[in-house]
Amino acid sequence: MNQSIVYALDFDGVICDSAVETGVAGWKSARKIWPDMPESCPDAIVEQFCRARPVLETGYEAIFVIRLLFENISAKSILADFEALKITLQKQLTLNEDELKRLFGETRDQWIKSAADDWIKNNPLFPGIKDKLSAVILQNHPCYIVTTKQERFVQQILSANDIKIPDQAIFGLERKLKKDAILLMLQQKHPDQTLYFVEDRLPPLLDVQQHAQLKTTQLFFAAWGYNTAEDKKQASVHSIRVIQLNDFLAHL
Repeated sequence: MNQSIVYALDFDGVICDSAVETGVAGWKSARKIWPDMPESCPDAIVEQFCRARPVLETGYEAIFVIRLLFENISAKSILADFEALKITLQKQLTLNEDELKRLFGETRDQWIKSAADDWIKNNPLFPGIKDKLSAVILQNHPCYIVTTKQERFVQQILSANDIKIPDQAIFGLERKLKKDAILLMLQQKHPDQTLYFVEDRLPPLLDVQQHAQLKTTQLFFAAWGYNTAEDKKQASVHSIRVIQLNDFLAHL
């Protein structure tokens, strides 16, 4: 590993394969809004949710995806037109975005409190990631988590896997900052080192690419994460390097 590298890593879709957990948490949350939904999320809806997972920017949006699937909107339709479907559904609610985020976080907290082992089991790390992060830390590379997930959930998953990234190196939903703004802060903190930003969603990478002060940041599109074939194609069109998990583990 090049000692001049600073790692800035997304969490869900890069480090943690949380799709099933996010879908189930979305179902548990949605039941508190729509009482016509049964207690357990059907396996078929979980499977459809995993297919639709690339539309999520922030975890709480799982509430909308799950409800749409329950209303027999297909994963294909959600992938094609999520914003419009979300707006229509949101108009039916009395809860605003902050309240939905709080509901989603509190629902996760309740799940952890009642069945922590089950929650952790549904948040596995991608194969090889634990060893990769342990090697990065062992070689004293600065390593940051840049995510839209709430920080306490990131901390719990890392701790359960015995990965020791300091709390202050985790930039989550609570910061209310775009990822390019966080990367700019990290660049200013490490002016003589190169930022490696690994992300599985295209919009944050494009934001960074268009930021004049972040031109030296190395961008990597995580093909193993929550994205579509079209996303991968567009990443290449925009000259963003698309990498497979094995590339990340072996060469970055």
